[in-house]
Amino acid sequence: MILCAGEALIDMLPRETSDGGPAFAPHIGGSVLNTANALGRLGQPVAFFNGISTDFFGEMLMETLVESGVDTSFVVRPDRPTTLAFVKLTDGHASYLFYDENSAMRMLSEDDIPVLDDRIKALFFGCISLVSEPCAATLETLMMREGANRVTMIDPNIRASFITDEATYRARLDRMLAKSDLVKVSDEDLMWLRGDGDLTEKAHELLDMGAAVVCVTEGARGVTGHMKDKSVFVPAPKVDVVDTVGAGDTFNGGFLTGLNELDVMSKPAVRTLSEDALRRALDMGARAAAVTVSRAGANPPSRDEL
Repeated sequence: MILCAGEALIDMLPRETSDGGPAFAPHIGGSVLNTANALGRLGQPVAFFNGISTDFFGEMLMETLVESGVDTSFVVRPDRPTTLAFVKLTDGHASYLFYDENSAMRMLSEDDIPVLDDRIKALFFGCISLVSEPCAATLETLMMREGANRVTMIDPNIRASFITDEATYRARLDRMLAKSDLVKVSDEDLMWLRGDGDLTEKAHELLDMGAAVVCVTEGARGVTGHMKDKSVFVPAPKVDVVDTVGAGDTFNGGFLTGLNELDVMSKPAVRTLSEDALRRALDMGARAAAVTVSRAGANPPSRDEL
């Protein structure tokens, strides 16, 4: 089983009223929750850990997890509000405005960390849940406590407008990147983390920090998986893009699905992936993401849609 530890929130997506006025519609969101949903819909054993509110938005989040086949036994249910992310779309690309103060996600504490048994083979972390305290420190503690014996993956999924203490955030990401076996970054994320320059050289800087595999996505171009001894490029399938909300999250779910189905979900195995295994996992991620961008919001595909 893969445990996805991170944010669950509501994306308020821009819409028009019947008379053409501006409006926002609530959609299930949160980078890590999207990845959990993608894994569940692709038939993988997956669980979710974080705080999810008891308010009606929280009930929406719980319902979608259950419908996607995600184990919710690790979810904490505080009487706090749900995080809201208002989304602005420009040429199909999303920017965000977050409302997160005192939320169920943000106030996750180290006392909430569950005891993990041998069912949990891998841990996935990412995005805004690694920014705000105490949630960010809680998730880092979970990684440091459990990552030595389980495959770990991180997708920083940088939301610069949400970062209030950049120095602290960068230091936390550096520590977590150094402990991760698998790293996924967009080209923009990679430049934010490591500065401008050649993407392959910057990916190898992350490999030198400790990662076994660094996946660099480049939108409609595709994705490259880098290991110290090889690089594999997989082009993105050509589709009509509605929006890119949840695309990277769905890639993560597809990529982890590919690795899991190849029976390489162990720390020694992910560090010795063959070129063929890496290509097949990247392809699964790219195909899953292509379905998500072809429809509105973060709506990962089921297995039969691939």
